[in-house]
Amino acid sequence: METLKEVRNRYYKELTENILPFWLEHGLDRKNGGIWTSLDRDGSLIETDKSVWFQGRALWVFSTAYLAVGKKEYLEAADCIVRFIDGHCFDKDGRMFFRVTDDGRPVIKRIRYFFSETFAIIGYAAYGRASGKKEYIKKAEELYERTKEIRNTPGILTPKFDSSVRPMRGHADSMIMVNVISELRKAVPERKAYFDSEIDREIGDCTRYFIRPDMKTVLETVGPDGEFLSDHFEGRIVNPGHAIEGSWFIMNEGIERGREDYVSTGLDVLSWMWDAGWDKEYGGGMIQYRDALGKSLSEYHQDMKFWWPQCEAVIANLMAYRITGKDEYLEHFHDVDKYISDRFIDREYGEWFGYFHRDGTLATALKGNLYKGPFHIPRMYMKAIEIIDSL
Repeated sequence: METLKEVRNRYYKELTENILPFWLEHGLDRKNGGIWTSLDRDGSLIETDKSVWFQGRALWVFSTAYLAVGKKEYLEAADCIVRFIDGHCFDKDGRMFFRVTDDGRPVIKRIRYFFSETFAIIGYAAYGRASGKKEYIKKAEELYERTKEIRNTPGILTPKFDSSVRPMRGHADSMIMVNVISELRKAVPERKAYFDSEIDREIGDCTRYFIRPDMKTVLETVGPDGEFLSDHFEGRIVNPGHAIEGSWFIMNEGIERGREDYVSTGLDVLSWMWDAGWDKEYGGGMIQYRDALGKSLSEYHQDMKFWWPQCEAVIANLMAYRITGKDEYLEHFHDVDKYISDRFIDREYGEWFGYFHRDGTLATALKGNLYKGPFHIPRMYMKAIEIIDSL
């Protein structure tokens, strides 16, 4: 079995010789600015529209990669992407679009969500640090406060379900904000106390409403006071990869601030969700969904293996091993790392496949769409390298 030092060197090579070069060559739109993410197996463009939340994600990736590696081409890519965000991704009301044409004309504005804004925040914050352009850190701060207003002002976000009949709250909102605020704090260390308190509030909401020790699970959707909506598909759904992503966000905060309660919570969530999500029946891999009561699921992709939960399991298990030194986490890391190496990495054309059926057969050969692009995979490699270096 590889040593962690050998894994670290392999991950660095994958990041700098496979993943980032693939997107620089095939995804970066040097004419209009921004990045395309809808690419076929060989990198050819199969959809010219651009995902706005991926502009922010890609801006974060290339800015962070520049900070870590120092290659000029990464910062040049970030320059290209940030110009597109500034020029084409905001509506007149200050909200962001979800999907635009390749030259920046709006196609879809999803007023139910604020995730385009959250990824622009982390992108601006990282770009401000990488480029030295402090105005982008200011933009990140301003957009964060605007996003708080969007979340907290009744009537701005349209609920998915009629709130007069079935009021609900979702795990994604607070979970993603833990990471967003953490990234913003790196750019504005002088406001650490403020951002620490903001993170505490978001983690408090995660533990109060969604993390359920009594059920040893994390619910994606609950009633307004954390009620278990057991009569509905949405109320019972468990997303192991999403919960594991949240677990390492919380563990990371515990490490940063010496919060043993956060470390303990993150480790508990990882343990529950690994048991729920790792597919022992079909040769491993993190499965997409489970039902909290073990009932049948309705989603057509409920038993598939997507790329991103594998990424989150790599990070979380490595982080748990760093914290505890327990071999079980290291073994789990090697299990998911092997599953990725055996199936997801495309040795012929580069990058990763994104979607497998439960039995390990490939569902589609594309390398990107409006949801898969340069984010989870390069973040996994960069965070894993950081954790291994800390050991």
